[in-house]
Amino acid sequence: MMPHRYWAAARAPRYSLVFALPLLLLYEGLSFGMTGSAFAGVRNGADVLLKTAFVALGGRHGLALFSLALLGIGGWLVWRDRRRHPGPLRRAVFLGMLGESLVYAALLGTVVSTLTGLLLRPPLLVVQGTQPVALAFGAQLVVSLGAGIYEELLFRVLLVSGFTAGGLALGWSRGASVAVAVIGSALVFSAFHYIGPLGDTWALPSFTFRAIAGALLSGLYVARGFGITAWTHALYDVGLALVGIHST
Repeated sequence: MMPHRYWAAARAPRYSLVFALPLLLLYEGLSFGMTGSAFAGVRNGADVLLKTAFVALGGRHGLALFSLALLGIGGWLVWRDRRRHPGPLRRAVFLGMLGESLVYAALLGTVVSTLTGLLLRPPLLVVQGTQPVALAFGAQLVVSLGAGIYEELLFRVLLVSGFTAGGLALGWSRGASVAVAVIGSALVFSAFHYIGPLGDTWALPSFTFRAIAGALLSGLYVARGFGITAWTHALYDVGLALVGIHST
Protein backbone atom coordinates (compact mmCIF):
# COMPACT_ATOMS: atom_id res chain seq x y z
CA MET A 1 0.00 0.00 0.00
CA MET A 2 1.29 3.45 -0.94
CA PRO A 3 2.15 5.72 2.02
CA HIS A 4 -0.55 8.27 1.19
CA ARG A 5 -3.15 5.51 0.97
CA TYR A 6 -2.08 4.10 4.33
CA TRP A 7 -2.21 7.57 5.88
CA ALA A 8 -5.83 8.00 4.80
CA ALA A 9 -6.92 4.41 5.50
CA ALA A 10 -5.61 4.43 9.08
CA ARG A 11 -7.94 7.34 9.91
CA ALA A 12 -10.99 5.73 8.34
CA PRO A 13 -13.59 4.05 10.61
CA ARG A 14 -13.09 0.62 9.03
CA TYR A 15 -9.55 0.59 10.38
CA SER A 16 -9.59 3.15 13.21
CA LEU A 17 -12.59 1.74 15.09
CA VAL A 18 -11.73 -1.91 14.46
CA PHE A 19 -8.21 -1.20 15.73
CA ALA A 20 -9.66 0.30 18.93
CA LEU A 21 -12.12 -2.57 19.54
CA PRO A 22 -9.61 -4.97 21.20
CA LEU A 23 -8.64 -2.18 23.60
CA LEU A 24 -12.28 -1.72 24.60
CA LEU A 25 -12.84 -5.46 25.05
CA LEU A 26 -9.63 -5.88 27.04
CA TYR A 27 -10.51 -3.02 29.37
CA GLU A 28 -14.10 -4.09 29.93
CA GLY A 29 -13.14 -7.75 30.32
CA LEU A 30 -10.38 -7.11 32.86
CA SER A 31 -12.48 -4.63 34.83
CA PHE A 32 -15.49 -6.94 34.97
CA GLY A 33 -13.24 -9.85 35.90
CA MET A 34 -11.84 -7.92 38.85
CA THR A 35 -15.12 -6.58 40.20
CA GLY A 36 -17.97 -8.53 38.60
CA SER A 37 -19.60 -5.24 37.63
CA ALA A 38 -19.94 -3.34 34.37
CA PHE A 39 -20.15 -0.03 36.22
CA ALA A 40 -18.71 -0.10 39.75
CA GLY A 41 -15.30 -1.06 41.10
CA VAL A 42 -12.05 -0.44 39.24
CA ARG A 43 -13.01 1.94 36.45
CA ASN A 44 -11.52 4.87 34.58
CA GLY A 45 -13.10 8.18 35.59
CA ALA A 46 -14.21 9.08 32.07
CA ASP A 47 -15.89 5.68 31.78
CA VAL A 48 -17.81 6.27 35.02
CA LEU A 49 -18.81 9.78 33.94
CA LEU A 50 -20.20 8.65 30.58
CA LYS A 51 -22.05 5.67 32.02
CA THR A 52 -23.43 7.73 34.91
CA ALA A 53 -25.00 10.11 32.39
CA PHE A 54 -26.75 7.21 30.67
CA VAL A 55 -27.86 5.69 33.98
CA ALA A 56 -29.30 9.07 35.00
CA LEU A 57 -31.25 9.21 31.75
CA GLY A 58 -32.20 5.55 31.36
CA GLY A 59 -32.35 4.23 34.90
CA ARG A 60 -31.77 0.51 35.16
CA HIS A 61 -31.61 0.34 31.36
CA GLY A 62 -28.92 3.02 31.23
CA LEU A 63 -25.93 0.68 30.85
CA ALA A 64 -27.69 -1.25 28.10
CA LEU A 65 -28.46 2.00 26.31
CA PHE A 66 -24.85 3.09 26.65
CA SER A 67 -23.55 -0.18 25.19
CA LEU A 68 -26.13 -0.01 22.39
CA ALA A 69 -25.15 3.56 21.55
CA LEU A 70 -21.41 2.89 21.70
CA LEU A 71 -21.40 -0.31 19.67
CA GLY A 72 -24.31 0.69 17.45
CA ILE A 73 -22.83 4.01 16.32
CA GLY A 74 -19.38 2.48 15.94
CA GLY A 75 -20.74 -0.47 13.97
CA TRP A 76 -22.75 1.82 11.70
CA LEU A 77 -19.69 3.97 10.96
CA VAL A 78 -17.63 0.88 10.10
CA TRP A 79 -20.44 -0.55 7.94
CA ARG A 80 -20.87 2.72 6.05
CA ASP A 81 -17.12 2.99 5.46
CA ARG A 82 -16.90 -0.63 4.28
CA ARG A 83 -19.66 -0.01 1.75
CA ARG A 84 -17.67 2.89 0.33
CA HIS A 85 -14.43 0.88 0.35
CA PRO A 86 -15.27 -2.78 -0.29
CA GLY A 87 -12.65 -5.48 -0.05
CA PRO A 88 -10.74 -7.19 2.75
CA LEU A 89 -9.06 -5.24 5.49
CA ARG A 90 -5.29 -5.23 5.16
CA ARG A 91 -3.18 -6.58 8.01
CA ALA A 92 -0.34 -4.27 6.99
CA VAL A 93 -2.48 -1.25 7.87
CA PHE A 94 -3.14 -2.54 11.38
CA LEU A 95 0.56 -3.32 11.85
CA GLY A 96 1.44 0.19 10.69
CA MET A 97 -1.10 1.67 13.13
CA LEU A 98 0.37 -0.37 15.97
CA GLY A 99 3.85 0.82 15.03
CA GLU A 100 2.69 4.43 14.97
CA SER A 101 1.03 4.06 18.38
CA LEU A 102 4.17 2.56 19.91
CA VAL A 103 6.35 5.36 18.56
CA TYR A 104 3.98 8.11 19.67
CA ALA A 105 3.60 6.54 23.13
CA ALA A 106 7.37 6.28 23.51
CA LEU A 107 7.87 9.94 22.55
CA LEU A 108 4.90 11.48 24.35
CA GLY A 109 6.38 11.81 27.83
CA THR A 110 9.67 13.29 26.62
CA VAL A 111 8.00 15.80 24.32
CA VAL A 112 5.46 16.90 26.94
CA SER A 113 8.12 17.20 29.66
CA THR A 114 10.33 19.29 27.37
CA LEU A 115 7.50 21.63 26.38
CA THR A 116 6.36 21.95 29.98
CA GLY A 117 9.89 22.84 31.08
CA LEU A 118 10.13 25.48 28.35
CA LEU A 119 6.76 26.97 29.28
CA LEU A 120 7.27 27.16 33.04
CA ARG A 121 9.81 29.84 33.97
CA PRO A 122 11.69 29.33 36.19
CA PRO A 123 11.60 25.57 35.57
CA LEU A 124 9.48 23.74 38.14
CA LEU A 125 9.48 20.11 39.11
CA VAL A 126 7.24 18.43 36.55
CA VAL A 127 5.27 15.49 37.88
CA GLN A 128 2.06 13.94 36.65
CA GLY A 129 0.35 13.63 39.99
CA THR A 130 0.69 15.02 43.47
CA GLN A 131 -0.55 11.98 45.33
CA PRO A 132 1.15 8.59 45.78
CA VAL A 133 -0.10 5.66 43.79
CA ALA A 134 -2.64 3.78 45.90
CA LEU A 135 -3.72 1.19 43.34
CA ALA A 136 -2.26 -2.24 42.80
CA PHE A 137 -0.64 -2.84 39.42
CA GLY A 138 -3.66 -4.77 38.09
CA ALA A 139 -5.96 -1.88 38.92
CA GLN A 140 -3.52 0.62 37.40
CA LEU A 141 -3.42 -1.47 34.23
CA VAL A 142 -7.21 -1.47 33.95
CA VAL A 143 -7.44 2.28 34.54
CA SER A 144 -4.68 2.87 31.97
CA LEU A 145 -6.46 0.84 29.32
CA GLY A 146 -9.69 2.67 30.12
CA ALA A 147 -7.92 5.99 29.64
CA GLY A 148 -7.13 4.99 26.08
CA ILE A 149 -10.74 4.21 25.25
CA TYR A 150 -12.94 6.39 27.38
CA GLU A 151 -10.81 9.50 27.89
CA GLU A 152 -10.21 9.64 24.16
CA LEU A 153 -13.90 9.08 23.51
CA LEU A 154 -14.89 11.86 25.91
CA PHE A 155 -12.16 14.46 25.45
CA ARG A 156 -11.21 13.87 21.84
CA VAL A 157 -14.21 12.44 19.96
CA LEU A 158 -16.94 14.31 21.84
CA LEU A 159 -15.18 17.50 22.97
CA VAL A 160 -12.91 18.14 20.00
CA SER A 161 -15.73 17.35 17.58
CA GLY A 162 -18.21 19.40 19.63
CA PHE A 163 -15.95 22.44 19.93
CA THR A 164 -15.11 22.24 16.24
CA ALA A 165 -18.78 22.06 15.26
CA GLY A 166 -19.55 24.99 17.56
CA GLY A 167 -16.83 27.11 16.00
CA LEU A 168 -18.06 26.34 12.50
CA ALA A 169 -21.62 27.20 13.56
CA LEU A 170 -20.35 30.59 14.74
CA GLY A 171 -18.86 31.22 11.31
CA TRP A 172 -15.23 30.62 12.22
CA SER A 173 -12.86 29.08 9.72
CA ARG A 174 -12.18 25.35 10.08
CA GLY A 175 -8.59 26.04 11.10
CA ALA A 176 -9.64 28.41 13.88
CA SER A 177 -12.39 26.04 15.02
CA VAL A 178 -10.00 23.11 15.25
CA ALA A 179 -7.36 25.17 17.07
CA VAL A 180 -9.88 26.30 19.70
CA ALA A 181 -11.16 22.72 19.97
CA VAL A 182 -7.66 21.34 20.57
CA ILE A 183 -6.84 23.95 23.24
CA GLY A 184 -10.25 23.88 24.91
CA SER A 185 -10.43 20.10 25.12
CA ALA A 186 -6.88 19.98 26.48
CA LEU A 187 -7.72 22.37 29.33
CA VAL A 188 -10.86 20.41 30.22
CA PHE A 189 -8.89 17.15 30.01
CA SER A 190 -6.27 18.45 32.44
CA ALA A 191 -8.83 19.89 34.87
CA PHE A 192 -10.69 16.56 34.90
CA HIS A 193 -7.82 14.95 36.81
CA TYR A 194 -8.39 17.19 39.84
CA ILE A 195 -12.12 16.56 40.25
CA GLY A 196 -13.72 14.19 42.72
CA PRO A 197 -12.51 12.38 45.84
CA LEU A 198 -9.80 10.50 43.93
CA GLY A 199 -8.60 13.55 42.05
CA ASP A 200 -5.10 14.92 42.51
CA THR A 201 -4.37 18.09 44.43
CA TRP A 202 -4.09 20.92 41.89
CA ALA A 203 -0.56 22.04 41.09
CA LEU A 204 0.67 24.20 38.21
CA PRO A 205 3.37 21.80 36.95
CA SER A 206 1.07 18.77 36.76
CA PHE A 207 -1.81 20.83 35.30
CA THR A 208 0.48 22.26 32.62
CA PHE A 209 1.93 18.83 31.85
CA ARG A 210 -1.53 17.34 31.40
CA ALA A 211 -2.81 20.29 29.38
CA ILE A 212 0.11 19.95 26.95
CA ALA A 213 -0.39 16.19 26.80
CA GLY A 214 -4.08 16.77 26.10
CA ALA A 215 -3.28 19.24 23.31
CA LEU A 216 -0.88 16.76 21.68
CA LEU A 217 -3.42 13.94 21.94
CA SER A 218 -6.14 16.18 20.52
CA GLY A 219 -3.85 17.13 17.65
CA LEU A 220 -3.04 13.46 17.11
CA TYR A 221 -6.76 12.67 17.02
CA VAL A 222 -7.36 15.34 14.37
CA ALA A 223 -4.42 14.12 12.29
CA ARG A 224 -4.51 10.33 12.80
CA GLY A 225 -7.96 9.42 14.06
CA PHE A 226 -9.41 7.70 17.11
CA GLY A 227 -7.77 4.26 16.94
CA ILE A 228 -4.15 5.39 16.91
CA THR A 229 -4.82 8.07 19.54
CA ALA A 230 -6.59 5.61 21.85
CA TRP A 231 -3.76 3.07 21.65
CA THR A 232 -1.11 5.80 22.04
CA HIS A 233 -2.73 7.02 25.26
CA ALA A 234 -3.26 3.49 26.59
CA LEU A 235 0.27 2.33 25.83
CA TYR A 236 1.74 5.47 27.37
CA ASP A 237 -0.23 5.03 30.59
CA VAL A 238 0.55 1.31 30.72
CA GLY A 239 4.22 2.20 30.41
CA LEU A 240 3.89 4.54 33.38
CA ALA A 241 2.16 1.82 35.39
CA LEU A 242 4.99 -0.59 34.59
CA VAL A 243 7.55 1.80 36.04
CA GLY A 244 5.35 2.75 38.98
CA ILE A 245 4.48 6.31 37.93
CA HIS A 246 1.00 7.75 38.48
CA SER A 247 -0.77 7.70 35.09
CA THR A 248 -2.12 10.71 33.24
